[in-house]
Amino acid sequence: MTIVALIVIGAAAGFLATRLMRIEADIPTTMFIGIIGALIGGFVLRVLVSVMGILSGFVGAVIGALLVIWIWKTYFRKH
Repeated sequence: MTIVALIVIGAAAGFLATRLMRIEADIPTTMFIGIIGALIGGFVLRVLVSVMGILSGFVGAVIGALLVIWIWKTYFRKH
């Protein structure tokens, strides 16, 4: 997956993940969460990408972004 595709998919995944987890984040944070999530999800779900194509890459990116948000909310966000 190219870097540009990773950024675009990551930004979309970050947007979707922040909405699913019901958190308010600014645009750069949302993009950062999505891109990191895309890296994590892409690494973990690499086998699915080879079997199912780009849709599984998006699913992996969303799952990765959800994981990043959960870690952020659990360990780094002050209540």
